Amino acid sequence: MERGFRERAERYPTVVVDRDGVVLAWASAGLYRPRECYAGIGEFSVYVAREARGQGLGRVALDALIAEAERRGLTKLVSRIFPENTASLALCRAVGFREVGTYRRHAKLDGVWKDVVIVERLIGEAAR
Repeated sequence: MERGFRERAERYPTVVVDRDGVVLAWASAGLYRPRECYAGIGEFSVYVAREARGQGLGRVALDALIAEAERRGLTKLVSRIFPENTASLALCRAVGFREVGTYRRHAKLDGVWKDVVIVERLIGEAAR
């Protein structure tokens, strides 16, 4: 993961929340689609270590990612979240993402088809 973060670091930000050198949370954006017309869109992920959940660190990481993505000229952040991941959906709502819709049977995890909820937030020029 670290190598991937470094490879896309010039265009797409990664934010890390640590305590005493221990990574507790991170949020990262990456390429959404390779076509030039989508250049302003970043697809993001957020992770919070199990032992650090419920402390607001996901929000700290995602707020910082949004600010840095906007500073770098991105105009939208998007992600897909499993519907049962209610904490991630609540976090996204709390920081201004809207739920666009649901892709049915979009991913297969441990042999089981999973739906995903699509979320987006306009930032920068697109938000004005």
